[in-house]
Amino acid sequence: MYHEATKERTLVIIKPDGVQRSLIGEIIKRYEQVGLKLVGLKFLTPTADMARNHYMVGGEAWLEGVGQKAMAAYEAKGEKSPFATARECGEAVLERNAKYLSAGPVVAMVWQGNQAVPLVRKITGSTEPLSSDVGTIRGDFTLDSYKLADIGSRSVRNLIHASGNTEEADKEMAIWFKEEELVNYRLIAEEILYDVNLDGIKE
Repeated sequence: MYHEATKERTLVIIKPDGVQRSLIGEIIKRYEQVGLKLVGLKFLTPTADMARNHYMVGGEAWLEGVGQKAMAAYEAKGEKSPFATARECGEAVLERNAKYLSAGPVVAMVWQGNQAVPLVRKITGSTEPLSSDVGTIRGDFTLDSYKLADIGSRSVRNLIHASGNTEEADKEMAIWFKEEELVNYRLIAEEILYDVNLDGIKE
C-alpha cells in the first residue's frame, strides 16, 4: 500500500480552444509522462450554469478577489476600471469565464499522484500564456495575453483549467464527476514511482 500522499487528486479541463486546436493527446501526454494516473475522463459540452458553478466553488470570496485583481490590473496599466466595485468587476470576469468554458466541447479529467495539484499546475504553466515558461503546456502551445483579452473584453484563452489547491479540487471534481465515475485501479508504473524497495523488478 502506497502512502496517502500518492493518492492526491486534481481536476484538469481542456477548454474549448484546446479541443479545437487538436491538442487533447499532447496535453494528456504531458501529465502521463510525469507519472500521474488518469482516474476520470469525460468529453462534453458544459452548460453556462455548469460553467458558472465551476468558477463559483470559491463563493463570494472568489468573486470579490478576482474582481480586485482585475481592477488592480487596470490601475497598473494606467487605466480606470469600467466597474464601480470589485464585486461588479468579479461578476464580469465570471460571465466571461463561463461563456468561454461553455463555448464548445471540453475534456474533463481527474489526475492522481504525489502532490498532483501543484505538479499539474507546474506542467500547465501560469494563467497568462504569453508569460508562461517555455516547457509548460501554455508556454509551448498558445500565445494569448491579458492585454489581447482585455481588448476583446473576453477571457484569456489558455487551453486548460487546473485546480488551485486540494480543497478547490475536491469541490470542482464533485461538479464534473460522480464518485462512482472515478476509477480505482493499479498502474504498473506506480511500482517504480512509489514502491519503497522496487520489489518485483528482477525476474
